[in-house]
Amino acid sequence: MNKLVKGLLLGLRSPHAWLAAALVVGHAWEAKAQGNSGTIKGRLVWGGGDVPEAQNLFNVGAAPKDPAVCAKDAPIRDRSLVVDPKTKGVRYAFVYLVKPQGANPGAAKELVAKSPAVTIDQENCEFIPYVTAMIQDQKLNLKSSDPVNHNVRMAGFANAAFNQILPPNGQVTVNMVAERRPIPLNCDIHPWMKGYLMVFDHPFFAITEEDGSFEIEGVPAGAQNLVIWQEKQGYVNEGLARGMAVQVQPGKGADLGEITMKPK
Repeated sequence: MNKLVKGLLLGLRSPHAWLAAALVVGHAWEAKAQGNSGTIKGRLVWGGGDVPEAQNLFNVGAAPKDPAVCAKDAPIRDRSLVVDPKTKGVRYAFVYLVKPQGANPGAAKELVAKSPAVTIDQENCEFIPYVTAMIQDQKLNLKSSDPVNHNVRMAGFANAAFNQILPPNGQVTVNMVAERRPIPLNCDIHPWMKGYLMVFDHPFFAITEEDGSFEIEGVPAGAQNLVIWQEKQGYVNEGLARGMAVQVQPGKGADLGEITMKPK
C-alpha cells in the first residue's frame, strides 16, 4: 500500500468509513494481483510409436504377502508409467515452478484453507494416491485402510528420515518442509508398494491428469522456469532440474500445448 492510500485511510475519522475504504483498497490490490498473474497449462503426451499397455504387478489373489487382503478383490497395478491409449496422455507426472519469480500469498492461503491437510492412504496394499503434491503449510496424514500392518518409509533431503508402522486402520500426522525433488514412499512389509510425495514452499504445482493435462493457476506474470518430472523418465523438460523457460502473460498465462515425453 503506497503512502497516498495510507494517508487517505488515516484521514477518515469514522471507523466504518475507514473499514469500507480499506476493503475497497484491498479488493483493488487483489484485482491487481490477479491481473498480474496467469495460468500455465499444457499436456504431457507419449512420444513413442506404440502406447505402453497397462500392466498388473499382481493379479487378483496372486499377491505374495497377505493375499487375503492384498489384491484380494482388485489387481495391484503398475503405475510407474501410465499412458492413456486414447489421448496418449501421461499420468502421474509432477509439474512445478523452480524458484518462482514473484509470489501469490492469496493462492497459498486459499489452497491451505481448502485443504488444511492432504492424506495418503494404504489400501489394497497400494499407496493411494500414487503421487501426491502439497505445500509445506499443509499437514500430511498417513493412514491405512487395510486390516493388516503396513509401514511408511520415506527419506528426503530437507526432511528427516521417517519410518513408522501403521497398524490396521492406523493414522499419523506429519509436518513437512519443502523438498527439491520427489520423495519416494515405501512399505517394507509389502516391498512392491511405492508412491511419491513432493512438498513445495509455494502453490505453483500440479499433477498430470489421465489425459496428461495440467494447469497451474495464479502464476506471477513474467519469466518463470517450469519442471516436468515423471518416474520412468525423470526430468522430461529442457533444462532438467533448472527448468524450462516459460513466459507468463499478465491476465492470460502460457499455453504450452503438447509436451512430448520420448521413451528412453
